[in-house]
Amino acid sequence: MSIRYPNGKKFEKKRIFSGQKNVNNKDDRFSNRGMSLEEDINETNDYYRTHQVAVIHKKPTPLQVVKVNYPKRSAAVVTEAYFKKPSTTDYNGVYQGRYIDFEAKETRNKTSFPLKNFHEHQIQHMKEVIQHNGIAFALLKFSLLDEVYLLEAHELMWFYDKQDTNRKSIPKKEIEKRGHYIPFGYHPRIDYLKIIDKMIDRC
Repeated sequence: MSIRYPNGKKFEKKRIFSGQKNVNNKDDRFSNRGMSLEEDINETNDYYRTHQVAVIHKKPTPLQVVKVNYPKRSAAVVTEAYFKKPSTTDYNGVYQGRYIDFEAKETRNKTSFPLKNFHEHQIQHMKEVIQHNGIAFALLKFSLLDEVYLLEAHELMWFYDKQDTNRKSIPKKEIEKRGHYIPFGYHPRIDYLKIIDKMIDRC
């Protein structure tokens, strides 16, 4: 599907497979390799929902449909669309009566996480969530290292605001220090709610 941004650039949506899961591998660390962060989170959220732990979904991206093909009378295929407005964060939902809102990002960099991956409207959205007593954070994956960290929104904001001092990225050592490492599991795959439990206990 071809999607046009407001600036006229085209974006071709493709599904990329970076590897194949070995279902016979008993080591959970290796069974997760080749899965994108989005796939891992979606599988985790499915587990939370089916086990009545939490209800958290990926937010749909608002699109303005431009062209539609009808290969069959009973089917329609969108071939071109525009983003209506900038999206906020990737996921939101409810857990233990608290509103949950977070962004998910990946990088192939091994030593730092580029701040350009985040946009000002996303940071502002997280600030508004916190102001209304919601829980906001980012899940960061170092793809080549196969490591995932949860970085709370106030920590992300602190680094983001430092861009005026020529800071272009968050050093991995700082993420290890200020964030929360989440080991891969089998079910759920990325159990980020264990970290949320600790955040709720602090409130």
